[in-house]
Amino acid sequence: MHLFRSAIAATLLTAAPLSQPAAAQDRALAFSLTGGVSVVPRYFGADSSRIAPSGSFGFTGLRFGTVQLGDPNDPRLFAPGTGVRGAFRYIPKREGKDELAGLKDVKAALELGLGLQHTSEHWQVYGTLRYGVIGHRAFAGEIGANALYRGGGGLIVHAGPRAEFGNARFMRTYFGITPAEASPALAVYRPGGGLYSVGVEIGAYQPLSANWGITGSVRYDRLRGDAAASPIVRQGRRNQLTATIGLTRHFNLRF
Repeated sequence: MHLFRSAIAATLLTAAPLSQPAAAQDRALAFSLTGGVSVVPRYFGADSSRIAPSGSFGFTGLRFGTVQLGDPNDPRLFAPGTGVRGAFRYIPKREGKDELAGLKDVKAALELGLGLQHTSEHWQVYGTLRYGVIGHRAFAGEIGANALYRGGGGLIVHAGPRAEFGNARFMRTYFGITPAEASPALAVYRPGGGLYSVGVEIGAYQPLSANWGITGSVRYDRLRGDAAASPIVRQGRRNQLTATIGLTRHFNLRF
């Protein structure tokens, strides 16, 4: 919520560009915010799903005097160019009950981070690194690629592979079992860091106006490596499905 409040405040402060000095026109920031809902696995390795809030931050460009990153004149999603990419993920709380009886609760987590991306008219590659500012206090990230179809009315369809990774602290939080938590059904397990899932995503973005659009996606992931070997996953399911829909607001600020 702090991210959205900051964006709103920035918008109000820059609502009257005509009253600013000419030098202010050399400073610009373009980005997009998306908020919505997702149907996600109840936890990593679960064989059931839940509804959770979702969101994303898309950084398009920054110009500050002679310094420029990306294209600050184009806040659209999948705009061609090379630049910085925002990263955001919310992981719901995991409760130690039912099939996880005996495990401690894992608090909800909010991950924020940055990455790099290159987008052309027909394809995109990217990589991001996130940190759990709330919750697990660990590092996680993603690398991926998209094939892009640009249709009429601004429609963009994307599809491509994904790979998720996390450090040892992240892996122990979601796939590990401590001696105090162990039971006949869930043995002690201490995973290491690394790649924990690979998958594919297909989605679409449809502009509604110059500043608003709607996004949706369906994603399949398969847990692998130390994650797949976890007793938590072995009694659940390696195959994970996620579906998301959200509303996107584009910002092109002059300051």
